[in-house]
Amino acid sequence: MYQFSYAEVQTDSVADARDRERQLLSRSIDLLVKAKERGPGSMQAVEALHFLNRVWSTLVEDLGSAENALPPELRANLISIGLWLLREGEEVRQGRSQNFEGLIEVSQIIRDGIQ
Repeated sequence: MYQFSYAEVQTDSVADARDRERQLLSRSIDLLVKAKERGPGSMQAVEALHFLNRVWSTLVEDLGSAENALPPELRANLISIGLWLLREGEEVRQGRSQNFEGLIEVSQIIRDGIQ
């Protein structure tokens, strides 16, 4: 039977959580790339924007939680970025923007920064 220290389990769970965050952001980016190719009125755009909204609503909520272990300044910056992504996604959804490229680039930067 295996025995792990609390620190090992906690480190693994943090690494697992970050890996899941990277995977979610990668999925969101893939959907946004397809949506960009098909255009803002496509089913791919609807799916991509809905997924982006779910991911970033959850991340912003988590970042705003007192239990979040990230430094406060980093949390505030990520919340600001997340709110921008949510607003810009809504602008695209409403047909007032076609800025898939901005959504993709910012999402890639955040995904690539997760360690």
